[in-house]
Amino acid sequence: MTWDEKIKDFENFLKFERNFSDNTLDAYLRDIRKLRDYADSEMDNLGPLEITYENLQEYLFQLSKKKFSERTQARWISSIKAFFKYLVDDEVRTDNPSSLLEGPKLGLYLPDTLSFDDVEKIISAIDISTDLGRRNHCMIEVLYGCGLRVSELIDLKISNINFKELYLKVDGKGDKSRFVPLANWTSKLIKEYISEVRSKYKINKKCEDILFLNSRGSAMSRVIVFIIIKELTDKAGINKKISPHTFRHSFATHLLQNGADLRYIQEMLGHSSITTTEIYTHLKNEELRDVILNFHPRNMA
Repeated sequence: MTWDEKIKDFENFLKFERNFSDNTLDAYLRDIRKLRDYADSEMDNLGPLEITYENLQEYLFQLSKKKFSERTQARWISSIKAFFKYLVDDEVRTDNPSSLLEGPKLGLYLPDTLSFDDVEKIISAIDISTDLGRRNHCMIEVLYGCGLRVSELIDLKISNINFKELYLKVDGKGDKSRFVPLANWTSKLIKEYISEVRSKYKINKKCEDILFLNSRGSAMSRVIVFIIIKELTDKAGINKKISPHTFRHSFATHLLQNGADLRYIQEMLGHSSITTTEIYTHLKNEELRDVILNFHPRNMA
């Protein structure tokens, strides 16, 4: 039984039974293929049924010497554990060589956020005299105004925008849909983009319902959105590592700072657990801590 056969079975399991998103699926499969390549080259072609706990330990030790982040190492272990648990559940193996593996202890991850002034600076850096600039302006406003993931942004359908009731239907992770309120300002920009910019494109038939298109009339890629944001951030002179997700974090943080209920933020972000959304309360606590340290009279003496 070869690695490739079991990796294919594992892929089908994650895709159809666990309902993994494309991005998570790609990451898990990439991690297992990396293990397969190491087993082929460094472990005398050891197969998925023969590999042992000691083999996995050695593999992870060798990887750890390459100075990958703790978060990346934790994901490798998660992928490996999921793969071998699947082999046991599928009765291909009777033992699980990964069961004793322990990932690195991860501290609290506080995502980078932008201030409202930073968001305004980035938007001001866009040249809205061009069609591409107007499209990019609309994209940034939708990212920030609706708290979308980059995959949700590039897959957003015109038919899922209700301009009358002012909301978006967003198809999120695991094929879960949610409804996100649409501000009048954002709605106006989307309408103008559709009628004055998008209408000029010769649109690929498969993309007729996709909102944001490239200049060839096809769907945009995640990479292009990252590049656009990197260029705008540099142009705006903001010295932070900014990604499309930063706008999502900023959306949630600014809502919380202005008094929004955490449960509503959870709904709008599409988090299945309130625990995930609670990360933003830590951001608020960090802000309160800074206020106390900077302005409390006991700290100003």
